Amino acid sequence: MKRLALLTLVAAAIALFFITGLHERLTLQGIQASLGELSAWREAAPLQMALAFMAAYIAATALSLPGAAVLTLAAGALFGLAWGTLIVSFASTIGALLAFLVSRYLLRDVVQQRFGQRLQAINEGIARDGAFYLFTLRLVPIFPFFLVNLLMGLTPMRAARFYWVSQIGMLAGTVVYVNAGTQLARMDSLAGILSPGFVLAAALLGIFPLLAKKVLGWVQARRVYAPWSQPKAFDRNLIVIGGGAAGLVTAYIGAAVKAKVTLVESHKMGGDCLNYGCVPSKALIKSAKLAHQMRHAERYGLIAAGASSADAAPRFSFKHVMQRVHEVIRAIEPHDSIERYTGLGVDVVQGHARIVDPWTVEIARTDGSSQRLTARSIVIAAGARPTVPPLPGLDEVGYLTSDTLWEAFAELDEIPRRIVVLGGGPIGSELSQALARLGAQVSQVEMGERLLAREDAEVSAMAQQALQADGVQVLTRHKALRCERTAEGDRQLIVEHQGQTRTLPFDVLICAVGRSARLSGYGLEALGIPTDRTVQTNEYLETLYPNIYAAGDAAGPFQFTHVAAHQAWYAAVNALFGTFKKFKVDYRVIPRATFLDPEVARVGLNELEAREQGIAYEVTRYGIDDLDRAIADSAAHGFVKVLTVPGKDTILGVTIVGEHAADLLAEFVLAMRWGLGLNKILSTIHTYPTLAESNKYVAGEWKRAHAPQALLHWVARYHAWRRGARA
Repeated sequence: MKRLALLTLVAAAIALFFITGLHERLTLQGIQASLGELSAWREAAPLQMALAFMAAYIAATALSLPGAAVLTLAAGALFGLAWGTLIVSFASTIGALLAFLVSRYLLRDVVQQRFGQRLQAINEGIARDGAFYLFTLRLVPIFPFFLVNLLMGLTPMRAARFYWVSQIGMLAGTVVYVNAGTQLARMDSLAGILSPGFVLAAALLGIFPLLAKKVLGWVQARRVYAPWSQPKAFDRNLIVIGGGAAGLVTAYIGAAVKAKVTLVESHKMGGDCLNYGCVPSKALIKSAKLAHQMRHAERYGLIAAGASSADAAPRFSFKHVMQRVHEVIRAIEPHDSIERYTGLGVDVVQGHARIVDPWTVEIARTDGSSQRLTARSIVIAAGARPTVPPLPGLDEVGYLTSDTLWEAFAELDEIPRRIVVLGGGPIGSELSQALARLGAQVSQVEMGERLLAREDAEVSAMAQQALQADGVQVLTRHKALRCERTAEGDRQLIVEHQGQTRTLPFDVLICAVGRSARLSGYGLEALGIPTDRTVQTNEYLETLYPNIYAAGDAAGPFQFTHVAAHQAWYAAVNALFGTFKKFKVDYRVIPRATFLDPEVARVGLNELEAREQGIAYEVTRYGIDDLDRAIADSAAHGFVKVLTVPGKDTILGVTIVGEHAADLLAEFVLAMRWGLGLNKILSTIHTYPTLAESNKYVAGEWKRAHAPQALLHWVARYHAWRRGARA
């Protein structure tokens, strides 16, 4: 009611302004005609005249009425340059603040609630550089200031900051206009003040804050680099530390644009993804899935070869399975090999790199030699390593991680009988299911309430059901206390659940509780480069030193191979061409997938995150159990869930659970990246019969839920009339 009352008052004031004809007085001709009368009033009562003029100016600005420019000219004619500038400076700023506050009170909550996701980047930009942006706008007096007032009111900018930045920023333009107003009596039109010379001066004023920011950046850089002596010449344009996804793509881009690039890798080219993560795990998952299908051949109308019943275990060699995993790695290795990158023009050095000053890298080569190289820019792409929990007795009983298990398992003829997996995230869940399908007795221990804690609760429930159906003993809300050996030499894990302890014997313990960025040993501490869980960077991936960048798992905030490659483009381009143009990393549309069976894939918000961020949303859901192709493939389980802006087809996020969910997600990633809504997906032809039809069907569910019922009622009456029937 208060908002409604204020809105009514503002509307009435604006209407009164036009009804009484005041808008005709606030023109150049109107002010010129009244100039004699106003001058006489000023001579008779200067203080009262000044206060009345100031009040009128504040009201006009607060209500966003036309005529502020004419009033500014009038101030110069009536009060002269000094007093006119003083009056207009404060009146315009106070009026702007009132318009800002009215806009904020009436509209900000509604706008932020409705468009919060879209405005997130703007809000972050205002919080970070809002004063600079506002100052830039205020310095250009030909820009419609009333829009600046109203739009800034919709942002998180503090009122005090808005006031003082506006006060300072509008001062230059105010002086120009007030000074022109001293010649008001001789003006024929406002075109005189908007002469080419004035427009040029205004443009120069607009460029000033950009130059000021450049100068400020230069001063800050001088302060950071002060303790160091910059080389007069450089050996390389770019040195990249780390040969994983981020490092490889950075080096590739650098070489493609003919820069002289050195890539330093201390262990294996391809990094974690090729050697320990994405590639071997997916190869293992494929073998495990085939074993699962063999075990359940009756679902496809088949009988497992040599099996007397549908429940007979499939016959395979675990050693051969692991050999295939390593064959897959070897088949993909040439894509990331030293030979390939050398052929592309990259100088590949095997060794450990340490940054000794902002431009110099010392390399301890694997052959025992060492060298120093200088470069204009350095990119840290050192990756991450598995996190090992500080569990008492862990070192004594021995353990594997997602890095070490591939070599350890390659030596085994049979899969370990009892395996305990610590961790309920994507890595732990994928390994648990795959190893269970290959015949191990797997216990998965998760301290939290559920698996895949970053997903919606229903997704976690489906993942747990799938794991349990494959024989995994899922133990959520179980805290690992210690590891120990029995008198007989057996190894066991002691866990606690609701105050009760429990013993889990094992042959192999796998730690899969997460991964930590590699931060030590690269000289970051000596250079004072801030690190927390990752190397701290700005939106351009710059560290404390503007010529040193970080990308991939070392930089965060996402530990995905595709994000590392995404960041690498920004790191390479900013490092090589940042003198001319820098690009901020775009994290708006980041897909992710967990390769369980059924797969879990997501892009954008899920319900959990939307509630946490206070973002309004609608949910549209389609069950894949109703999809023809899924039924034909005996894969009729899972769903597609889309979050949209209430009342609109704008996609906020998508979660897919089902066969090939990660592949199906690509259509929604494309749609979100380019602002396409569900109506566009619905109007796109999808091949029949395919799993991709589920994307179209969920769009159809949204359309059906938003059908115009009132219009359809009249359409039904029209058709009845056409039939000659009574409605």
